[in-house]
Amino acid sequence: MTQSTGYFTHKDCWRHEMGAGHPECPERLDAIEDRLLITGLDLALERREATPASLSDLELAHGRMHLAALRGLCDGLRDEIAAGGPTHAQVDPDTSLNIHTWDAMLAAAGAAIDATDAVMAGEMANAFCAVRPPGHHATRNQAMGFCFVNNVAVAAKYALQRHGLKRVAIIDFDVHHGNGTEDIVAGDERILMCSFYQHPYYPEWSHADAPNLVNLPVPAYTKGMDIRELVDMMWLPRLDAHKPQMVFISAGFDAHREDDMGQLGLVENDYVWITQRIKEVALRHAKGRIVSCLEGGYDLSALARSVEAHLRVLADV
Repeated sequence: MTQSTGYFTHKDCWRHEMGAGHPECPERLDAIEDRLLITGLDLALERREATPASLSDLELAHGRMHLAALRGLCDGLRDEIAAGGPTHAQVDPDTSLNIHTWDAMLAAAGAAIDATDAVMAGEMANAFCAVRPPGHHATRNQAMGFCFVNNVAVAAKYALQRHGLKRVAIIDFDVHHGNGTEDIVAGDERILMCSFYQHPYYPEWSHADAPNLVNLPVPAYTKGMDIRELVDMMWLPRLDAHKPQMVFISAGFDAHREDDMGQLGLVENDYVWITQRIKEVALRHAKGRIVSCLEGGYDLSALARSVEAHLRVLADV
């Protein structure tokens, strides 16, 4: 089996934007691309363009009416713009869409699905999806927090339904709680979800108390060494007991100490350490199979350096 690391993205992921000055911007992907080129890491990755996801695949994690509403908003916006109306439609105070958002959603979820297929087929050892919009706040029936469709939840359900896996894990190290993923997977014993996140913080969400969830809420200003200790004590025993056949990562890098979106104190070496632990779990139980999807990370320099650190572990370079 080849040991390459896949890098999945799509041009439509650049076309979605939520207005001038919004932190979840296309420049996030530019910063990552630039870093890969400058460091030469690009040469170690197998680059692929994503195939847009089908509605039937999105419906593994989302309600049909939710998806129809999102598509309707995008289509309606075209008519409004033609009549001289606004260029964006507001979903919540922080989240809006433009006429390209529907295509970007399909591309982002499609990247996660394509990566799952490629890793399952043994075409690559693992994969990273450089996509936006992010997904982990999108619940089964609600878009929120910059997210419309839950890329990782779709891919995890896809691995179970389409590839016949019995057990998968989702690991979320974004600074914000992955409430959308939790909403979709809580109570599904095939999926173990492990996460840490700053609390109290966005979103104000009553955390589900389900046996397949390992929630680690931590206070502001928690440093990387404290996070590592919690991962060792709380995540790893549960992951080893679950024996996932594939591991999915909601890879948010806004817990970095330079990122103003949160107040945690992680640095690149912490992302190296966390990725190494995840990779060891995947090698023990899942033939090394990992699909990682970009979530948050809004300080462009810290984001690019952190993604590089994450990818170096995945690619063994």
